[in-house]
Amino acid sequence: MSNPREQLQQLAEIRSMMERSTRFLSLSGLSGVAAGIIALLGAGALWAYLGFQDIDLIFFRDQNEALLYSKWGIGLKAFMVLDAVIVLVAALAVGYYFTSRKARRKSQRVWTAASRRLAINLLLPLAAGGVYGLILLLKGHVGLVPPATLIFYGLALLNGSKYTLDDVRWLGLSEVVLGLLASYFLGYGLLFWAIGFGVLHIVYGFVMYQKYEQ
Repeated sequence: MSNPREQLQQLAEIRSMMERSTRFLSLSGLSGVAAGIIALLGAGALWAYLGFQDIDLIFFRDQNEALLYSKWGIGLKAFMVLDAVIVLVAALAVGYYFTSRKARRKSQRVWTAASRRLAINLLLPLAAGGVYGLILLLKGHVGLVPPATLIFYGLALLNGSKYTLDDVRWLGLSEVVLGLLASYFLGYGLLFWAIGFGVLHIVYGFVMYQKYEQ
């Protein structure tokens, strides 16, 4: 009969196997850092497009002026959509790269039943948030787009956190709180957007890297 230490070790191995089968644990902290940097570059591009001088325009305090704004041969609405799409595609690409690299190092597969569940639970709120943000933009409510995207993104992370690392839940809660604050302090959406998608991702990614990959 095995001793208590061996029994505890066996139970730990069984628990680890069950957790790997139900949770996707190969998320890389470096993907969070890279996504945050890309988001800051995207916010910087929008800031440069709006001009570094007109603070009222940058913070969308004048909705009418923002809707009529055009530069580099493209209107504000089109530029915001293009900027968001580029940031999203680039963030997903680097996220997949670093996560797949981590999975290979651990001899694990990226596309599993757990990662599929994670993707579905993330994509549903993200898709709803994307459509809602687009509707706000088309209706001329430019200042509400950053808060809405932060809130829906946070809800997506909360929805998907049960299929991955528990730390993702705290990132989701932080994004929701930032989105609510941005809704109250209308006119500072770009700043909150940069903090939520940029700074928080960098901090979260660094912490996760130190915690799970060092």
